[in-house]
Order: sequence, then C-alpha cells, then structure tokens
Amino acid sequence: MSPLKDMLEKKQDEAFSKLRGLRRPKVEEVFRRLLYLGPEDFVVEGYKRSRPAVAFNPGACVRDRELLILPRFIFDYYKYVSSVGLASLKLDEVLEGHVETPVKARIILWPLKLWEFLGCEDPRVFRAGDTYYVLYTGKGYFLEKGGYVRVDVLGLAEYDASWRLKRRGYFTITGEGGEFVPKSNKDSAFLRVSGGECTMLTRPEVKGKRICWRGRGNVNELKIRADTLEPVMVFEDWELKVGWSTNAVKLSSNEYVVGWHGVVLRDYSYRDGLAVVNEEGELLAVSDYILSPSGIVEEYGDRPLVIFGDGLVLYKEYLLWIGGISDYSIAVFAAELDKALEKLRWLAP
Repeated sequence: MSPLKDMLEKKQDEAFSKLRGLRRPKVEEVFRRLLYLGPEDFVVEGYKRSRPAVAFNPGACVRDRELLILPRFIFDYYKYVSSVGLASLKLDEVLEGHVETPVKARIILWPLKLWEFLGCEDPRVFRAGDTYYVLYTGKGYFLEKGGYVRVDVLGLAEYDASWRLKRRGYFTITGEGGEFVPKSNKDSAFLRVSGGECTMLTRPEVKGKRICWRGRGNVNELKIRADTLEPVMVFEDWELKVGWSTNAVKLSSNEYVVGWHGVVLRDYSYRDGLAVVNEEGELLAVSDYILSPSGIVEEYGDRPLVIFGDGLVLYKEYLLWIGGISDYSIAVFAAELDKALEKLRWLAP
C-alpha cells in the first residue's frame, strides 16, 4: 500500500468513530416542486440526434436573470454514454413553474479521452470571473500493462465567458509519497478558486467506502494535496454511502450551503439534505433528509427512487435545487432560504 493511501485510510477509519450520529433517518420535506423537464422537452442543436433519450442530473448557475442548466444527455441505451449540454431558462418563468418548450440546447462536453470513453457525467458549475469551471465524472478506462482498467475520475472542463472549451483533464491526489488516481472520485464542488489554488469538497473512494471529504489543490496542475484531505461527513448505519450532490452557494464571507445525498439501505433510494461549510470545507451545520423522491414522476425511471444534484442556486429569497429524477428527467425544487436553513442543526465549535 502507498503511504498516501495508507494515510487516507487512517483518516477515514477515525472519521467513522468521530462523525457518525450527526444525522437521523428522518425526512422533513422543505422544497416544493416547481417544474419537470423531460427529454422530450429539449431540442439539441448542432448534433445529428436532436432528441435525447434521457436528460437528467443537471449542473446549474445564474447569469443575470437566466438560469443556465447543464443537463446530462444520453442518446442511446447500448453503451449509455453521457454528454453534457447547455441551455438557458428565464428565472422568473422557472419560479412561476412554467417555461416555453422545447428548450434549445447544445452539447458542450462529450467523450474525447480514454478516461471518459464511457461518458461525461454529473456536472457541477463554478464561476470565477469570466471563467466557468465544470467538475464532472469521467467514466472510462486507464490503459495499463494488464489491459484496460475501469475508472471514474474527477474531470475538470474549463470554459470562457462564451462557453468555449479551453481545456479538460482530471485530478490526481499528490503528496510526498507520490501520487495516485482513486478508482472512483466524483461528487465534487469548488468553494474557492484564486490564482490557480482551490478549496473543494470531494469524494475519493478509499478502501471501498464513499464519504464526504474536503481538501485543497491546484486547478492549473489538476492536483489535490493529500495532506489537506479531511473527512467531513460519513454514511450512517442505515446508509450505503454518502456524497456531495451539488455545487456550493456562498451565503456570507465564510459560509457556503451545499446539497448532499445519502443512499438508504432499506430501499436503495437517494435522499437529500443540506449542509453549511466554511471556506475550508469544515462542517458548520447539517440537516436530516429534506428532499426525497415522491410520486411516479420522481420515483420511476431508469434508476428508480433517485433525486440527485447537481445544481443549487440562490435567486431572490429562494434556494433552487435543480436535480435529476430517477436517471431520466429533471426537476426544479424551490424553498425559501430562511426556511431551508431552519432545518439545519448547527454544530458546536
């Protein structure tokens, strides 16, 4: 075992004894349903196939009075290979629960590298000045001596203000003991990016377990420093795993709200909550589940019983969760920010 992996395993083992018990297996809904957008509601321009088979798990951000959404598109069921699109909605119409369809979209990210050969999945958007950073899962392979090895890497695509792709790559974890790429690293979000240095929430798979971590790295070098990685939240004894679900939204100079998900053992459902972290990713407050699949539209799909990220935005007094439902469609949920934050328990310093 490498020194880096050994260090992370020890941190993870200690985290389960320290961090379990922060949440309860309770659902207290706070979001209301505003809008559903199925694959039939999109028309994709610039690609021969204009109608996706599914459209789900969208990233999102606000630009003026527009809601930019980045849906995960799939056009076939043979390899189930994902791409990422871009579309614009009027925020005031979204709040009213109605947008004009079909929504025009274009594909801005599709597989080009071996490490994303099987798809570009689950985008999370961060804007820094005129640059858009999109964290995503590159589902693909590494070519090693024994042949092709399946990996899910933490990809980064960088765009200019007009959404022209400038570069793409994936993160490695690095330290004095060398560097490595986890077999799976996904469900990540930036808190800050400045001068190439970044603070982020991330989820490297360590010893087969998936929990929420924080860390620091460099977006230019695409490296996360191993010594900065620290567990933030672990799955509880009624869960299979836990992960960050959305981008982070800045609330104050040192507070960020972010969505998370837990997979419940008894029914294999994805249920969601909110957390508040500081600028270093340290946990300040956390809720129980406040968003869970309800009704046939949300419960039944290619992967039933799922609400999954990837977009969280603040507009007026509302916190909007733009998420995928059961791996086939998109839902927009809204809650008054103050009422949503009332559901969080603040941790003692």
